[in-house]
Amino acid sequence: MKKLTWILAASALTLAACGGEEADTGTTEGGEASKDIKLGATAGPYSDMLNAAIVPALEEKGYTVETIEFSDYIQPNNALNNGEIDANLFQHTVYLENFETENDMDLSALITVPTAPMGIYSNEFDSLDAVSDGATIAIPNDPVNGARALLMLQDEGLVELDPEAEVLQASERDVTENPKNLVFQPIEAGQLPRAVEGTDLAAVPGNFALAADMDLLDALALENMPDQYRNVVAVSAENEDSELAADLVEIVESEEFEAVIDEQFEGFGKPEWMAE
Repeated sequence: MKKLTWILAASALTLAACGGEEADTGTTEGGEASKDIKLGATAGPYSDMLNAAIVPALEEKGYTVETIEFSDYIQPNNALNNGEIDANLFQHTVYLENFETENDMDLSALITVPTAPMGIYSNEFDSLDAVSDGATIAIPNDPVNGARALLMLQDEGLVELDPEAEVLQASERDVTENPKNLVFQPIEAGQLPRAVEGTDLAAVPGNFALAADMDLLDALALENMPDQYRNVVAVSAENEDSELAADLVEIVESEEFEAVIDEQFEGFGKPEWMAE
């Protein structure tokens, strides 16, 4: 799908690091596709996932891999569309599809990967059962993450949503039952980790929680996210059937990949295909 960002450095530095050079996607003298590739991710857990769980397996297959970190959620898709990188990992399907439409691009999601879930955090209550009447909960103020927060609250029995509402676009207007009279406080998603200190509850997207050195397992509840909100490995549509695309899918589907996830990415929600 996972602005959502892990910004710790200025975007100018990231763009300088990219250097504007196009990825080497040509052919060798023998006519074979080049195995010198560039992969992009936002700084943080998905860059870590590339380096720990994907790049070593690609290198075993003979690829020479450069990982490029971006500091926003715009440049990774621009770079992919322009051929500056060969694949990226940072976004969920909903974001990818919206970005394609808004920017007239043709990109493809290859496979869904384990993703840091949104969590409900609190310094006031030690369980959701202990939440008092009229408690304030900070939720993301953007439509996509706001809908995720409301769906999670419904899953935990704290609210009920209109069954006619579009699931991925639910808003406060769709709340039909609010037995604890929760007071919603929409704020910018990147500020939600700080909101844990100033509100009774906060629904914090996983990437921002990790950026703030929060432990996913400290949440009172973690999101059982739909796969549309899990991050994907993406390529340009013209490379969807390439050898690299096939190798990326094979690697992510491997037991070795899942073992790294279990060891180094505790708390990440696995996609449906991993449970099959």
